[in-house]
Amino acid sequence: MTVKNTENGTTYRNRLCKSIVLAIRKLMQKGRPDAESLDMAAFVVLALEKIAESIDSSATAWEKRDYWLKADRFRMEWAWVDQAKSLLEAAVLSQDWVKIAPELIAVAQQLGKVEVAEKNRLGEPWIGAWKVLKTR
Repeated sequence: MTVKNTENGTTYRNRLCKSIVLAIRKLMQKGRPDAESLDMAAFVVLALEKIAESIDSSATAWEKRDYWLKADRFRMEWAWVDQAKSLLEAAVLSQDWVKIAPELIAVAQQLGKVEVAEKNRLGEPWIGAWKVLKTR
């Protein structure tokens, strides 16, 4: 059985961005890193990867319709995602909190305009993310 994603690219990216902001917010509230902190940081890496995939598929769809300029601008707007994912992934896999913290802050700054309501329905999407990241 195949599960089809019914969300369009924008809705999917918005949900992922809100989840990232929520994870970073909760992580920054912690006094010291623990197992859940590692899950949160790993979730940000995995979510950035999914965002990068959605960017490419959206831009490719525009290129097929000859919207080259729109696709290029869109890719430039989201160009930071790949680098942030790579740097954060290396830091998380080595569990280097000295490097993880500034990378998370940089991601949070890029997503500064994203608003997450105090009472949201996002839950805790980061549960189990560390296990997924380290077994890839």
